[in-house]
Amino acid sequence: MSTHEPDRAAEDGRAPGSTAPRSLAEALRARDDASLGALLRARPDLLNPVPNDLTQLATRAGTRASVIRALEHLDRFTLQTAEALAVAPDPTTYGTLLALLAGDEGGDAGADARTVTAVLPRAVATLREQALLWGPEDRIRLVRTARELLAPAHRRPSPTGLGPTVVEATAGMSPGRLQEIVTAAGLPSTHDPVSAVAALTALFTDRARMSALLDEAPADAVEVLSRLVWGPPYGQVTAEPAAHLRWLLDRGLLLPTAPGTVVLPREAALHLRGGRAHRTVEPVPPTVEPAATHRFPVVNATAAGQAYTALATVEELLKDWDEGGPAVLRAGGLSVRDLKRTAAALDTTEALAAFWTELAYAAGLVASDGEADEQYAATPAYDEWLELPAAERWARLVTAWLPATRAAGLVGGREGAAAVSAAGRTLSALGPHLDRSAAPEVRRRVLTLLSELPEGASPDPETLLARLRWERPLRGAAPDDDGDPDDLRARIARWTLTEAELLGVTGRGALSEHGRALLGEGPDATPAEQAAVRLLAPLLPEPLDHVLLQADLTAVAPGPLERPLAEALAVLADVESKGGATVYRFTPGSVRRALDSGRAASDLHEFLTTHSRTPVPQPLAYLIDDVARKHGHLRIGAASAYVRCDDDVLLGEILADKRSAGLLLRRIAPTVLAAQADPAALLEGLRQMGFAPAAESPEGDVLITRAHARRTPPRTAPEPVPEGPPVPDGTLLTAAVRAIRAGDLASTTPRKHAPGEESGTLPRTSAADTLATMQAAVMTGEAVWIGYVNAEGSASQRVIAPIRVEGGFVTAYDHTADEVRTYPLHRVTGVAELEAG
Repeated sequence: MSTHEPDRAAEDGRAPGSTAPRSLAEALRARDDASLGALLRARPDLLNPVPNDLTQLATRAGTRASVIRALEHLDRFTLQTAEALAVAPDPTTYGTLLALLAGDEGGDAGADARTVTAVLPRAVATLREQALLWGPEDRIRLVRTARELLAPAHRRPSPTGLGPTVVEATAGMSPGRLQEIVTAAGLPSTHDPVSAVAALTALFTDRARMSALLDEAPADAVEVLSRLVWGPPYGQVTAEPAAHLRWLLDRGLLLPTAPGTVVLPREAALHLRGGRAHRTVEPVPPTVEPAATHRFPVVNATAAGQAYTALATVEELLKDWDEGGPAVLRAGGLSVRDLKRTAAALDTTEALAAFWTELAYAAGLVASDGEADEQYAATPAYDEWLELPAAERWARLVTAWLPATRAAGLVGGREGAAAVSAAGRTLSALGPHLDRSAAPEVRRRVLTLLSELPEGASPDPETLLARLRWERPLRGAAPDDDGDPDDLRARIARWTLTEAELLGVTGRGALSEHGRALLGEGPDATPAEQAAVRLLAPLLPEPLDHVLLQADLTAVAPGPLERPLAEALAVLADVESKGGATVYRFTPGSVRRALDSGRAASDLHEFLTTHSRTPVPQPLAYLIDDVARKHGHLRIGAASAYVRCDDDVLLGEILADKRSAGLLLRRIAPTVLAAQADPAALLEGLRQMGFAPAAESPEGDVLITRAHARRTPPRTAPEPVPEGPPVPDGTLLTAAVRAIRAGDLASTTPRKHAPGEESGTLPRTSAADTLATMQAAVMTGEAVWIGYVNAEGSASQRVIAPIRVEGGFVTAYDHTADEVRTYPLHRVTGVAELEAG
C-alpha cells in the first residue's frame, strides 16, 4: 500500500465518499480556506487582481506565465515528479507515477527506490498545493499547460529525453504499413489501425514479450537503441537503411516522424530504461560539505576586523568624492575611467571598487546631485551615518546589501539580448540594468546554508552550488543574459561568498556569530539587526587618540583613529601606506595645506605634542617652522592677479627667476607685481618655484582654504526590484479567500431563469419588475440574484439579501463581498429569485 494513502482524500479536495473532481476548479472548490491561502501564498501572482471566483482562479492558475513561474520555484525532485507526470498517461495513478520515478524492483535503481517511495508523497503534495496537479490517486492529472511545457515536443529536447508515444508517432501512418509492423513484430494482424496501434503498445509495455523480442535483435540494432534510449530519441536514416536499422523499422522500434528522421517510441524507451523516466533521480538534496574548520573565536575576530575595514573603505570612498564625485554618464552610471580612478584611490581592483560604490548607493549614502552637470556625491544620510557607532554603521551597510537586487558583479560585463536596452552595451557601476531579482533570495539562501554547517566551518563552494541548483533547477538551466556559461544564480552565489567576507559577515569563509544573528538566529528574541550589533560591538577595535611620530617625518597610527584626529592628521600629512597600521608622511606641501586651512605653526606643534605618544622629532618641528616662516610672506590677490610683498628684494628675485616667465609678471610698485595669470595659477606657479605664497581676499585678509563637503539634496535609497508580486500577508490572504469564496457562491448558486434565457447570462428585467422583486425580498428576507454594472462599465453578478429600498437605491447584504452595500437601482440590469433549497 502506498505511504501516500492516508491523506489521499484530503489532498485532492474530496470529502470522504464523494466523487472525484471533474476539473481543477472543482478541486479548488473542495479545498478549505487554509489550503486556498497556502496556494495564494505559494503563487502570489494569482492574486493580482483578486479572482472573482474559483473558476477564474483555476483558469489563472493554468496560464502559461503563471505555470512557468510556479515550475521555476520547484526543487529538482518535485520537478522530476512533474516531468514524469507529463510523460505518464493522462490521467494516471499514483502507482504508475512511483514506477516512473523508482524504476523496476531489483534494477539499477533499486537502491534509490525506498528513498523515492518515502519522498514522493511530499513532492505530490507540493504540486497539489500549488495547483499544478489535481485529482485522486487513481486519477492524477497534471495541469494541461504544465504537461505541454514538460512533455516532449517534436524534434525538441525534452526534460526526460523520452519521445512520443506509439499512438502519437504513428498518427498519419497508412493502415497497410501498420499491419506490416504488427506482423513483423510477431503479432496477429488486426482489422483496423486503432487495434493495430493498441496491440503494438501492449507489446512494448509487456516486459516479458518485449524482452523476448529484443533477444532476437541484431547486436548493431541493440547498439542503436542504447544510443537513443536516454535521449535525444531522434535519429537519421537513409533511403536504403542498413539491415540492423531495417530490423528496427520493421518492428516499430523506430518509427518515422519525417523524411529521413526516426524516433524511439516512449513505451520502448521506458522498457529499455527499466521503467524509469529519468536516468538519475535526485530525491534528496545534496549535502553542503565543509572545506575547512576554524576555531569559532578566530572566525568572529577575523570577521570583525574585516567589518571595520569595510567601514573604513566606504568612508575613504566618499571622502574621495567629498568635494564632488565623478560625472554621471548620459546613460547613467560611472565611466570606465572614473571607476579605474576610484579603484586606484581605494588601492583595490575595479571589481571591488564597483562593489563598494554599489554598496554605498544601496545604503543611500551616495547619489547623483541632480544638477545640470550631474555628479555623484554623498547624501545627507552619509553625515548621519558617520555619527553612528561603528557596529550600527556596519549593520546599516549589511541590511542594505542583503535585500538589494543590484548585482555589482555584473559591472564590466555585456548586456545580453534579453536586456532592456541595446544588446552589447557594457554595464557600468551605478548604472541601469544591474538589477537581478534573484539576488536577495540567493544571498539569504547562501548564508542560511552556511548557518547549517558546524560553527567555524567554511563550505566547499562546489557542493554549495550543487545544493542551490537542486533547489532551483530550472533557474540554473540556462546561461545568464550576458552569455556567461555559468548560470546567474551560481554567479550570484559566488559573489555572495566574496561579498560576505568583504563585509565581515563571514570570517575565513565561515559564518560569524553576528552573521548568524542577521538571519534571525540571535540568542534571544532581539530583532536580528540589534542582535548582530550587540554581538559585533565588543569585537571591534576601540578608536585610538594617539599616533607614534618617527624621526623620518612619518607618523604611525597603530590602529583606527578617532574621527577628529584622523581628519586633522589627513590635512597635516599624506597617507603613505595602509593596513593594520596606517603610515602618514609629513611633507612641505602637506604642512602648507594645514597652514592654508587656518592653523598656525603653534597650533600644529600643540596638536602633535598632544596626540603623539613619542616626542616630536626635531626634523618635523624644523619642517613646520620653516614652512610657516615662508607661508604668507607673499600675498596673491585678484587684479588679473598680483603679488604683494613688503620685501622688494624678494620680488626682484622672483622677476629674475626664469621660471616666472610664463606668469608674465611686471612690477607696478616697489612691493607689488602684476601678472596675466589668474590667482590660482599664480599661486601654484610660485609654489612650484619654492615659495610659500598665501591667497588673500579683496580686503587684504589671508584666505583660509578648507575642503567644502558637497552633498546632494535628500535622497532615498534605491528600492529593490522584486521578482514578482510580493508574498501576501495573513490579513490580505484572509480577505482574498473570503472574496473568492463569496464570488464563487454568487456564481454557483442555482437560479431561476426566465423562459428562453441562457444559463450564465446576467438577468434582464424591467425597472418596475426589478423594484417589485427587491421590495418583496425585503419583506420576505430572502436573497436574490442580480446583474450589476459599475461606474467603469464592468458587469458582474451578485447574490444579495435586500434590507431597504428607497430613493432609487437598494441597501443589501452582499454575499459576494461579504458586507453590507448600497447599489443604485439604475445600475442593476435585472433580478432573479434563487432556486429553492
